[in-house]
This record gives sequence, structure tokens and C-alpha cells, in this order.
Amino acid sequence: MPAPRSRSPLAGRTPRLSILHIASEVAPWSKTGGLADVVSALPAALDALGHQVTTVTPLYGGVAAPADAESHPFTMEMAGTRHAGTWRVVTHSPRRRTVFVDLPAWFGRDGLYGVAGKDHPDNAERFAGLAHAALAWAQDGPSATRIDIVHCHDWQAGVVPALLRTQPERWPKVARAGLVCTIHNLAYQGNFPREIVPRIGLEWQAFTMGTGEFWGQLSYLKLGIAYSDVITTVSPTYALETVLPEEGFGFDGVLRARAQDYVGILNGIDTSAWDPASDTYLPAHFTADDLSGKRLCKRALLVRLGLAVGDDVLSRPLVGLVSRLVDQKGIDLVMDAAPELLALDATWVFVGSGDARYESRLKELAAAYPSRVATVIGFDEGLAHLVEAGADLFLMPSRFEPCGLNQMYSLRYGTVPVVRAVGGLEDTVQHFSPRAKKANGFKFKDATAEALVTTVRQALRVFRQPDVWTALMRRGMAEDHSWDTSAREYVKVYRRARHAAAVRWGEG
Repeated sequence: MPAPRSRSPLAGRTPRLSILHIASEVAPWSKTGGLADVVSALPAALDALGHQVTTVTPLYGGVAAPADAESHPFTMEMAGTRHAGTWRVVTHSPRRRTVFVDLPAWFGRDGLYGVAGKDHPDNAERFAGLAHAALAWAQDGPSATRIDIVHCHDWQAGVVPALLRTQPERWPKVARAGLVCTIHNLAYQGNFPREIVPRIGLEWQAFTMGTGEFWGQLSYLKLGIAYSDVITTVSPTYALETVLPEEGFGFDGVLRARAQDYVGILNGIDTSAWDPASDTYLPAHFTADDLSGKRLCKRALLVRLGLAVGDDVLSRPLVGLVSRLVDQKGIDLVMDAAPELLALDATWVFVGSGDARYESRLKELAAAYPSRVATVIGFDEGLAHLVEAGADLFLMPSRFEPCGLNQMYSLRYGTVPVVRAVGGLEDTVQHFSPRAKKANGFKFKDATAEALVTTVRQALRVFRQPDVWTALMRRGMAEDHSWDTSAREYVKVYRRARHAAAVRWGEG
């Protein structure tokens, strides 16, 4: 992939930016994966750097508007039809706020994207509606001001750049903003029948091979890529992988065409929420200098899951997995390797939900090995923190992984990650060898049960060398995976996008 263009002339100027984020989920209010964590933590990090940040997101059914939210009624037009709703505005600091789009007809229902494994049939209209509502806020909101950057996250916000580029006269306060689109997971593209084009207020110029047309359908993600000034994704390795046919999900050619504007920036983690020295979910705290609390967390985890807690069990390695139980996460590799993995001298904890076949198989393993395996179907934030703190190793055998956050949580908690060398896992985990001075975990390349078992066996051999293992733990705990570094890289991207927009408008 060609190297990114040099920094724009604006890179050292305009130190304070006004940034509008648009995303379908934001933690802690709505979450199905890492996207929600990113869209929560990145604006906070940008705020800390002195930038003004507004995040626009839906108010879903079952999510109560925060008690301190201000309410502002609004109307917006999409494809000739006016829709009435309410903006619920939460102010986090003098520079940062979240705007919830309260449109019950679209968002006031169960499930962010669908229920019982089936998408809502009107998702195309719902998330086009989010785009129109976000632009209405930027243009007509009670404190609408100049917007320097519009940052759109994943396919659900992909219509925004297309609207601004093809109909700028509708939103003059934001029309000249730099446009950034972030791909959090290329497997999800928002592809809909072409008939949707006029129904969401787009013109047919947005449905061409060079814009949003993708194999006869309208792709919201391709719209975001085609019309944005800069495209980012969530790790440098994932950026390299996605321009190749093997990992491009059909978009490799689209991304190669924008290679000069395509940047991989590694996600950070919220180091205030994920801190073993102060984590409110933990029964004991610990640091790299004093690891005694980690053993107490291990004991608490075993007790909570109904496993034995004798000295022999506490001395045995505990392997944790907290994940969506889907093919992407390599759960099939775990299933294929289960007979050999469970023959090893280790205890296993599996937490997650997803495909029914994986849920059933993991429950069967717990029933067959009640003293060595615990399975919890579902997600519990407190339990996720306790697994990170109480486990000795954390398993992430993903088939692909745009960034991954759990391996960074694990490193911070002294829980050594065992991962497949893809995407952000490749970028953050350095494989152990006796001479590797920066080693912090274990990783394997081939997506096979054999490779997984071989690597776990290696990790367990090292676990039985206490001094080597403790050094490995402390090395990971000393690393900085906070959002500060990543946010600074996004600011560079924003200034580059702002310069590109200025050139587009004849102002550069």
C-alpha cells in the first residue's frame, strides 16, 4: 500500500478543533462491541487535548435518557418527509457533550440493529435518519457553531459524507468541514437494495461504481469511504490486511483506490475504567510492584464460578476467554482443539454469547469437566473485569481482529495474552522467546487447532517458570495503551482532512 501523503500545511496550526462524531452506539448507553468503547473514550481524550467534541447517537428503546439531559424538540426532512423528534443533550464538560437522537418510530424498540438474530427491516431508513438528524443538529441545534471535522463511524454513519458532498447547500454551517470515516469492522458494510436511494434523500449520483454502488446494491460503508477526505481503521496491520483480497470482504479494491488517504490508527483503552489499582469491580487491587491482589482476584473468580479454590487450583494456570461467540473470534478453533486443551494442566473460564452452536458446546464442556471448566453465557461487565484480573492467560484466537481491546486490558492486568497474529493483535502482542526483550505474550499465525494448542502449551511451560512469568506480566503492565497517543494521531488526521476540505472549496 502506498505511503500516506505528507502532513498538510495546516498540521501545525489551528490547535483547537470543533469535532462532530456520529455513531450508532456509545458506551455505556448502547453497546454491542468495541465501537461503543471507542466512541466513548476517543471524544474524552480529544476533550483532554483541548478540542470541542459533540457525539450524536440514537436513543434506543430500553435506554433511558440520562436524568441531567436537556431536551430540545426538532424536525428534520428526509426525502420530502418531515420527522419530529427530540435531542437529549448531556454535557460532560465545557467542551464535550453527547446528543441522543430520540426518534421513537425508528429507535424506540428492542435491539440496536435487530432482534433474535434478524436485522430490523428498516435499518436503511433508521440509520439514514440518524445521518439527517446529526446534520440537523449541526445546522440548527440550540448551540450550533462552526464544525471543523465530521467523523463518521462504520456503515451506520456512512450516509453523512454523501449528503454533505452532494447537497452542501442544505447544511451550510457544516458543509466545509473535513470528513473522516472510520472502519471498525469491514465485515459489516450496510448493503441495501438500490431502491432505497431516493427514499433516504440521496441523489442518484451517489449510486455509481465510484461512489456507493456495490454489486447492484447501495453500500453505506462505501458511501462513507468514497465521500470522506480521510479514511481510517483501527490498527495499522488491519489497514494493510484490508487492501488484500483475503481480508478485504470485497472492499479491497475500493480501499486500494483510496490508499493515499487510508490510515491505520491503533485504538486505545480507557485506563481509568480499566486499572487494576483502582477497578471498582475487583475484590482486591494490585500493581506491577505488588501483585498479591491478583491472586485474591483469581480466588474470587473461582468462587464466583463455582470452581474449587484449593492451593493446588490456585497454583494451576487459569485461562480466560471473554468474547462474542462467533466465527470471527476463532471459537471454532477452540472447539476443534478442546480435547487437547482440556487435557492440559489448566483451568478454563469461558464468558460470552453468540452462535447457538458455540453456546451449547461450551456449556457441554463445562458439564463434562465441572472441576476444570466454567462457562457463562451472556455478558456481565463486572465479570469481564474479574476475568481479566483473575486469569493468568487470556485467549484470543481470532480469525480476523480489526483492533481488539481485550488483549490490551489483559496486558494492563498482568494477564498474559495468547492471540492469533492478525490485525491489532499483531500490533500489540510481541511473541515470547527467551531473548525477546519486548515480549509480552504469545501468538500464532496459522488459523488451525494445532497452532493454537502448540502455542498454549508453550505458554503453560513458561508459566511454570515463576521468575520469567512475573517479568512477562510486569512488562505488559508497564505498557501505555491509553487513548492519549491515539487521540493525537487522530488530530493529525483531522487537520489533514480539514486541509483537503479547504482545497476542495478553493480555500487551500
